[in-house]
Amino acid sequence: MSDVDGGSDTLAAPIASAVLTHVVSSIVDDPEAVRVEGTPSKGRVKLQVKVGPGDLGRVIGRRGRTAQSIRTVVRAAATRDGVDVDVDFVDD
Repeated sequence: MSDVDGGSDTLAAPIASAVLTHVVSSIVDDPEAVRVEGTPSKGRVKLQVKVGPGDLGRVIGRRGRTAQSIRTVVRAAATRDGVDVDVDFVDD
């Protein structure tokens, strides 16, 4: 199962975090390795996504189109949380 870390910072965007975790877990080969961490950043919530080895390319996609689509969906979900979010895909 994927893990949503970050304590109260991620709780500021629970719907966005859950959507992000679900979408990324659906794309990667190893959904157990997906980690989403939330941190506050300049009045926004910054969600960092870490995936297993070899899965980062799948999440980013050609020319970053998949990553951009994920960001769009998560930002829309964040409106339900009443916060602005930034999504970063980190190589672990």
